[in-house]
Amino acid sequence: MVHLLLAIIYLSFISLGLPDALLGSAWPSMYVEFEVPVSYAGIISMIIAIGTVISSLMSDRILRRLGTGKVTMISVAMTAIALLGFSVSNSFWMLCLWAIPYGLGAGSVDASLNNYVALHYSSRHMSWLHCMWGVGASIGPYIMGWALTGGQTWNMGYRYIGLIQISLTLILFFSLPLWKCQNTVGSSDSEVTPKALSLPEIVRIPGAKEVMVTFFCYCAIEQTAGLWASSYLVLHNGISSETAASFASLFYLGITVGRAISGFITAKLSDTQMIRLGLGIISIGILALLLPFGQTVSLIGLLLVGLGCAPVYPCIIHSTPDHFGAERSQSLIGVQMACAYVGICAMPPLFGLIANHISVALFPVYLALILAVMILMHERLIQKCGKH
Repeated sequence: MVHLLLAIIYLSFISLGLPDALLGSAWPSMYVEFEVPVSYAGIISMIIAIGTVISSLMSDRILRRLGTGKVTMISVAMTAIALLGFSVSNSFWMLCLWAIPYGLGAGSVDASLNNYVALHYSSRHMSWLHCMWGVGASIGPYIMGWALTGGQTWNMGYRYIGLIQISLTLILFFSLPLWKCQNTVGSSDSEVTPKALSLPEIVRIPGAKEVMVTFFCYCAIEQTAGLWASSYLVLHNGISSETAASFASLFYLGITVGRAISGFITAKLSDTQMIRLGLGIISIGILALLLPFGQTVSLIGLLLVGLGCAPVYPCIIHSTPDHFGAERSQSLIGVQMACAYVGICAMPPLFGLIANHISVALFPVYLALILAVMILMHERLIQKCGKH
């Protein structure tokens, strides 16, 4: 039963990634059909992100009422309905409307599943599960591309992913009894105190502000690197746009492969050691981007930044119960997720302004400054929580 539940959780993480890159892959077709500026994709992304922040902050209260299994099932169902809504939309305002349940569903399932795994499973599963998210994020655009190249419209791409999510919802419905299993590592849902913490109460917890800033900085680095790597390679290193687009995928390849490898390394190293290792590799990667040693070194640097990012996100989440206690982990993880999405929303556009008004050459400097803050906050977190 335990292994069956774990398989369902792995499947759920793949499903988390499936819709994440759909908008980017379909938007070149969508904005022409809706006769809106290409920049309007940012509006939809912002609505989704706001919904995710709200549901992440509410995840603790919702989870204590319904439990992880029901929250996951309902959240996946909301995402499925939203995707099917996208597939029948014939105007931009309809996309904005369906983006609301999309964001609300995504935040709840992300926070609740991550907390469940942090409480019940070892660090290696957290790394491999986030690797599965990368697999899902890669499959989604492939399905959309398959629909578009097969003579179908972007609507069908969304419909296929929506139907996959509906199937997963049914699997989750029939798996609800498994979520009460007590034979996994850590505490069960029933052992968590029924009192949900407010945001001011969370902020007053020693180390909470530090882990929130750490999460903000991590997602700022990941999203900024993912969004602006191609532009940096083209405008600063003189690489062709076609080549840069291909090589920019090295960053995401580094994250996915790195998380698969991290799952094995966690048997030897603690979460804190894994995070420090990741931050060190990111530092080397950014240094490679800064040094004037040509295109090859820059490409290696981009791959190293991805590899360094790989263990940081899952290990921060997995260490949350250890740092703050199982009874407060859901509250902290919900807030961490909210900070992550604030970082995703705020920091990549900020670098866009810097690149536009100053120079895209500041890309590695920008990453380095964020990384410095992240390292400082993580070390302060370790100091306050006394976990080395």
